[in-house]
Amino acid sequence: MNFFQAVKEAFSSLAANKMRSFLTVLGIVIGVGAVIAILSISRGAEASIIGQIESIGTNVIYVMRGNRAEDVKNPRHLTLADVEELNNRLRAPHVRWASPMMSEYATFSLGSESHEAGVVGSVPVYQYTMDVQLTEGEFFTEDDVDSRRAVVVLGPELAKRLTGRSSEVVGMSVRINNYPFRVIGVSAAKGGNQFSNPDMQAYIPVTTMQMRISRQSVPDSVSIIMVQAQDAESVDDAISETRAVLRARHRLTAKQADDFTITNQEDILSIANSVTNILTIFMAGIAGISLLVGGIGIMNIMLVSVTERTHEIGLRKALGARKSDIKLQFLTESALLSVLGGILGIVVGWVLGLVVSRIASSYGTPLVAVVGIDAILLATLFSLAVGLFFGIYPAIRAANLEPVEALRYE
Repeated sequence: MNFFQAVKEAFSSLAANKMRSFLTVLGIVIGVGAVIAILSISRGAEASIIGQIESIGTNVIYVMRGNRAEDVKNPRHLTLADVEELNNRLRAPHVRWASPMMSEYATFSLGSESHEAGVVGSVPVYQYTMDVQLTEGEFFTEDDVDSRRAVVVLGPELAKRLTGRSSEVVGMSVRINNYPFRVIGVSAAKGGNQFSNPDMQAYIPVTTMQMRISRQSVPDSVSIIMVQAQDAESVDDAISETRAVLRARHRLTAKQADDFTITNQEDILSIANSVTNILTIFMAGIAGISLLVGGIGIMNIMLVSVTERTHEIGLRKALGARKSDIKLQFLTESALLSVLGGILGIVVGWVLGLVVSRIASSYGTPLVAVVGIDAILLATLFSLAVGLFFGIYPAIRAANLEPVEALRYE
């Protein structure tokens, strides 16, 4: 028996039991569809996260209080004086600018409307560091920071929820944690991401944040210092200068470890890649279990088929069919079941990926499911391997039937 004849007979056998074949294929469809959907969604999420991080720029450095790696006790707070020193070109020539950042959730209210949203306290240069574009109005100035003015730049979605529109709101007054703030600008829409939604954020002077929103124990302290190097090639020099300035400011001796942590974009990208890879492997493993269950279903059906067709197998062997012919016939049927399931599963997974992308887009999250050729080949080959693996035992059992006993079977 040649291969094409085996395929033809396999189609005939499966067509004779359409419902049973469909239910058997369904297990493979679910498994392959889940694998394709998970891989495509995870790749889309990874691309979205990396895109959001890279949009800030690869020459941005983050400084945070504390050093968990060295288990430093009672680390000093980062302060506005630290930021001022980092902006000294004589001390840090490779630093373009440094800006403080504080971030908290606050209650925004206007009339009967009230919403919880993130508020960021910083300085004017933050607008350029984080590429905050404005559709109307202006960002706060150094004079606003020095005077601790109660002015705010609203994200477009936050402005819309408070006022019913995202334009022509400059000059209005909103309350943040019950303090009145004058709206001086509205930022351009960026869309949400996996970490936050900048369209639901607001920006105020860092000094105003310290006085009215945070109420921290150290009046001059900030949460994070964002340092931008002169260019991507200057990042290492900027990190060295930042470390030297802060160690001097915090009066650390040579034997003392840093009481702060410096992280650059490459570190964040590496962490993001690691997290998405772990989640992808974990979810793909769960989906793989579905494939194994589908494979067990194929084995079960093929064993039932061997039992039902015992008389047919005996007749074939009596007419000269070899063991290899019987094995080929049953292996072809199991492989055909898994391949059909794999093809349908690819379509189902692709559709699921598109559905998730549409849902994410409706919530303002830029997520585009990416179905790669490697994922399609992996799913197809794996489903074929499952079919062949779980079809081996039924094929061997069919091939080993004795013709005389098989012909007597009823």
